[in-house]
Amino acid sequence: MGLIMKNKFLVILSLFHFSLHSVEVNNLVVPNGFKASLFANNLDAPRQIAEGNKGYIFVGSKKGIVYALKDNDKNGQIDDVKIIFDGLNDSSGVAYSNGSLFIAEIDKVWRVDNIEDNLDSFSDEPLKKTLVTDDLPSDQWHGRKWIMIDDDGSIVLNVGAPCNVCLKEDERYATIIRLKENRWIIEARGVRNSVGFDINPINGKLYFTDNGRDWMGDSMPSCELNVVDKEGSFYGYPFKHAKNVIDPEFGSMIPTVKKEFIDPIAELGPHVAPLGIAFYDNDVFPKKYKNSIFVALHGSWNRTKKSGYTVVFVKLDDDGKYLYQEDFITGWLSNESAWGRPVSPFIMKDGSMLLSDDKYNVIYRVTYKG
Repeated sequence: MGLIMKNKFLVILSLFHFSLHSVEVNNLVVPNGFKASLFANNLDAPRQIAEGNKGYIFVGSKKGIVYALKDNDKNGQIDDVKIIFDGLNDSSGVAYSNGSLFIAEIDKVWRVDNIEDNLDSFSDEPLKKTLVTDDLPSDQWHGRKWIMIDDDGSIVLNVGAPCNVCLKEDERYATIIRLKENRWIIEARGVRNSVGFDINPINGKLYFTDNGRDWMGDSMPSCELNVVDKEGSFYGYPFKHAKNVIDPEFGSMIPTVKKEFIDPIAELGPHVAPLGIAFYDNDVFPKKYKNSIFVALHGSWNRTKKSGYTVVFVKLDDDGKYLYQEDFITGWLSNESAWGRPVSPFIMKDGSMLLSDDKYNVIYRVTYKG
């Protein structure tokens, strides 16, 4: 099926299924004054979200698809669905900057210039994409990417450890890295598997999630929220996890590690699988949310009793230090059965939040009316 026919079919199918999906969305619990609604559906494993300048919303997918969505009638629900790329190697990561769309596969980054101008005349002919880099590990295990374009134009990416717990000679593993002027800079080391980071709009520092190791029991170690105070800081993996959990296999090597171990600013809970994060930098939500963080907890996969499956709000003080955390969206998990898994919160220019769900295959929109 060509892209044009596939896109027409998606629009019809999405409109048909909106009412069916809305039944489940009504089970979501949000704070008073907020509303969670269905923004887009019938997407295949949607992950990271980006917003263009001309009304398009771009969505990556772990199934190798990149979507361009548009709400033409401005009713809060997508009515234009375009598959602009297909057949990529897990195109989970997308970012938009200065008219260009950046797409992160497991082992490559692409750039599509003038993306929104070209979408108006989009046809079966693939959009032209330019290779930015293919100098990335190709491991599938923890290879899924999150991508951010910083204000200086540099590209920030994650490279997870290709294992549960291990040591690799390639220093890019278990890091967050920055591509600047064709040179890789390691922002953070000892990071097992970060799949979400964002810049604090007040202090300019990078905050990131990290998924704790498996097979140490239900109650340890906790997953993490971290901040980069100094380029190249070391966050403990694989020797130490969370704030004080010594690894049973590699912990004995700690005396030989000539690095300062940086503790997380917050522990998010064991096996909750924190993925995307977003600082709220708008004024539509109540004041307490300004310049603090929303974190999607994707949910545990091997815990005796499931944990996660929520979006939490992490409150920071004016200096960017951790104060507390609380549930912001719940309702995906009931009686040990989860019908959805939140992935990537994204703050829109209009102050609302979009949130992808790669199990229920939808994007939600969270608004505040007071």
